[in-house]
Amino acid sequence: MFDTMTLTKIVGGFCGALLVFLLGAWAAETIYHVGGHGEEGEQAYSIEVPEGGGEEEAEEEVPFEEVFASADPAAGERVFGKCRACHNIDGSNAVGPHLDGVVGREVDAVDGYSYSGALEEVADVWSPENLNGFLQDPRGYAPGTKMSFNGLPSVEDRANVIAYLDGTD
Repeated sequence: MFDTMTLTKIVGGFCGALLVFLLGAWAAETIYHVGGHGEEGEQAYSIEVPEGGGEEEAEEEVPFEEVFASADPAAGERVFGKCRACHNIDGSNAVGPHLDGVVGREVDAVDGYSYSGALEEVADVWSPENLNGFLQDPRGYAPGTKMSFNGLPSVEDRANVIAYLDGTD
């Protein structure tokens, strides 16, 4: 079944493939660099980039307080659709605690819900500012939290949903 000729063919195939790979690497090096191996070769083709053209100015983020002052609860109700999968606003707990009257409520104050304890370490009360930080990056704001939501990157969305929740008591 397995004779020396079969083994010789397999070893020859591997050696041939290695040779093709090494020749391909050598050809690519020759095409893209000027100069030989052992010396510091210069690049055969380079793209000129004007000075200062590569840097973009970062947009300044508007402070949360200013955005929250002009927040739209109706738009927040639409954004709350992302939260509805785990939270209710009718007083009943779901995967997460209910969010009726969450703005101004003490952290981990919902009866019948088992909190992770991570929230107690970062905040006492769900102020709009604390909610903003938590909704931006829940796991970054309160490491160890049970909430697996990635967060809301838009400050406008966070302000709108907090304004909407502020109106639900």
